[in-house]
Amino acid sequence: MSVKKSPVYNRSDEPTIKERREGGVLILDLQGSWDTGTVAALDNTMRRLEKAESDTVIISLGNITRLDTAGAWLIERLYRSLESKKRHVSFAGAKNGWLNLFQAVGKTLDHREDYVEAPKNSFLRRILNGLGETVVNGGHDFKMAMFILGSVIRGTQLKKNRKRSAVSMPALINQMDKMGVGAVPIIILMSFIVGAIIAQQGAFQLRQFGAEIFTVDLVGILVFRELGVLLTAIMIAGRSGSAITAEIGSMRMREETHALQVMGLNPISVLIFPRLVALALVLPLLTIIADLAALVGAGLIADFYSNISVSAFMARLSDSVQLTTYFAGLIKAPFMALIIGIIAAVEGLKVGGSAESLGLSVTSSVVKSIFWVIIVDGFFAIFYAAINF
Repeated sequence: MSVKKSPVYNRSDEPTIKERREGGVLILDLQGSWDTGTVAALDNTMRRLEKAESDTVIISLGNITRLDTAGAWLIERLYRSLESKKRHVSFAGAKNGWLNLFQAVGKTLDHREDYVEAPKNSFLRRILNGLGETVVNGGHDFKMAMFILGSVIRGTQLKKNRKRSAVSMPALINQMDKMGVGAVPIIILMSFIVGAIIAQQGAFQLRQFGAEIFTVDLVGILVFRELGVLLTAIMIAGRSGSAITAEIGSMRMREETHALQVMGLNPISVLIFPRLVALALVLPLLTIIADLAALVGAGLIADFYSNISVSAFMARLSDSVQLTTYFAGLIKAPFMALIIGIIAAVEGLKVGGSAESLGLSVTSSVVKSIFWVIIVDGFFAIFYAAINF
């Protein structure tokens, strides 16, 4: 049974070889990531090139983005095969850091006169290269995110049509327990402290104008509309988002996702969908808990620092905070949950075969999630202002 791999698992830096001839010289431009997880696809191509009918061959290594001993061995094998056929082989664009790799598998680049060090790019060129890579990688990430979201929606529809549960309840409850119940203590502590700080600083500034009672308005509106859901989402991005990336990434490293495909299971439905649903359910609930904890902290500080009794605090809060103010923050929670979950899943699926790749993906997941959560919060603020909500 043949299994068609989903495009979401294709790497954006697949290794390729571009061949061209210039004046009887065969130039092989090696590009992409030449590591253990990718070079197997090039074995047949490399064996064909070992029979190249050209007296002079130049192997360009300048466009290789990643190289390990597996890739170096493949290049070493090509070099030795061509040398045995009396071909003149030279290299261009190799980096100093790769010498140890080639020395580990042979002597290809060791003390050769035709070794050419990769030229250093200018400062402007490095900036433009970095900008271009960011745009291209962002396009790939967006495509993967839309694929995951579409697969989740499509899978849900198919299962509903078959009158089966759209998600495994044990998996969903397990994820809700890890992401929601386990996060309650840190959410309460963080929100309590932030609410207390806002109340103290607000009272300190408003005291100069004899308007300390408006501290309640400040705390209520700020917590319900912005800080409650924003701080909760940031905490969940750092706690649960990183965990999702690490779990999926480690499964990618052990090829468990490919094993699921071989078994006829969709990794997105099995691994990602329960996590997305759990996040969408627990983040609004955690936001409610965060709002309450922040108000408790603010109320205690208002009573201690500004002599505003709890009854006066609650009375003023009910007058200043409308129901729309409360829902303005709560509406954001599911959207932020989906953003965190999808970004975490995308970064997890991008993990290669090394621990370094896993660490970079986890870091990238947290940074991107927090960045986009703040951006979405800003869009909601603009939207609410436009509709006077």
